[in-house]
Amino acid sequence: METKKTLRRISLRSFDQFDLSPGMMRALERAGYQRPTPVQAGLIPFALEGKDVIGQARTGTGKTASFVIPILEQLDEECQPLAPQALILVPTRELALQVHTEVEKLSHEQKIHSVAVYGGSPFRAQQNRLRSGAHVVVGTPGRVIDHLERGTMRTDRLWCVVLDEADRMLDIGFRPAIEKILRRCPVDRQTLLLSATVADDIRRIARRYMRRPTLVNLSPRQVAADTIDQYYFTIPRSQKRTLLLKLIEREQPKQSIIFCRTKIQTHRIFRFLQESGISGVGCIHGDMAQSARTTMLNRFRGGQVKVLVATDVVGRGIDVTGVSHIINFDIPELCDDYVHRVGRTGRMGQEGVAYTFVEPDQGDFLTAIEVRIDKLLKLDQMDLGTVEEPTTETEAEPTAPAPAPPGSRRKKYWSGL
Repeated sequence: METKKTLRRISLRSFDQFDLSPGMMRALERAGYQRPTPVQAGLIPFALEGKDVIGQARTGTGKTASFVIPILEQLDEECQPLAPQALILVPTRELALQVHTEVEKLSHEQKIHSVAVYGGSPFRAQQNRLRSGAHVVVGTPGRVIDHLERGTMRTDRLWCVVLDEADRMLDIGFRPAIEKILRRCPVDRQTLLLSATVADDIRRIARRYMRRPTLVNLSPRQVAADTIDQYYFTIPRSQKRTLLLKLIEREQPKQSIIFCRTKIQTHRIFRFLQESGISGVGCIHGDMAQSARTTMLNRFRGGQVKVLVATDVVGRGIDVTGVSHIINFDIPELCDDYVHRVGRTGRMGQEGVAYTFVEPDQGDFLTAIEVRIDKLLKLDQMDLGTVEEPTTETEAEPTAPAPAPPGSRRKKYWSGL
């Protein structure tokens, strides 16, 4: 992949340095933007010049505004007939709604029409909005393909395509849909690709569909933010719920997300916390109707929900700056999932803390995570007393792991709890 430039840290003191329109400056002030984040300072100048850009940056760094601002600054508001000029592809419904909200917030003084298209929402309503005309379309690849194949969305006037969280879209199998969409877009478009990592599959997309992109590398050496303290507990499965209650009691989190590996486990932990007297508990997973998920996210953002139990796919779309604690009730099997979970806290420079529950035979998962983030998690310990939770068929207590070969790090994570 040929790239023109690689950057690391850029610091601008004011949005004035971008030479933005007065209306955009007022919109930024109204939205509470005070100065550009490093990601915004790095991406916006190249995007305003019409260049293809690969932005390597983790979530929670202000990257959404880094592509929304240049798009809004360059849109032709008077273009007739009204057809999409910018397409923003995202991995989840929740992220589609968040980006759509950001577009509306920053286009307050413009005559801009934005439409969010995603699965789980009535197709006909989205179809009607597209037919009424839209400057910007934000959507998940699957639903965008649906509209393209049914002829309800035009691509002939697109001059900008954004692939937001491209690594996540590829992880969950959207590559065929993404490539199909890109092939239907004008070849002389501008393409912006945002990703926490730039692995081989990202480079293949860039080589095939981007024109000499500028690589703006704003990812720190450590994948997780420096403002996030990361800890782990070694804990048998039968005592994880007891530890969870003790941890919530000790930490008194302002707002927290508890990640579970499955939808069933998510619902079980939600019910357990409710029955244990924890107030302000919410639950969100893929089996919920879109309207219920949206309501739950709004309640979480509004502060009515203090403790949100979530699965990875849905949790990825949660963008709330006030999250103080992340609790990995189930350690993720994929290192990238750990990075994305922990990235829900410590956003926009705020402090956060993450705890991961490691069962006796899961030391290898923890080791892989530490290698991935280039950082050792700190061991935390808590006296659980003699409380022992009843076991069930689905959650039987595991026996201690078989002795590991000398030097195996797995032994380090076994505790006598």
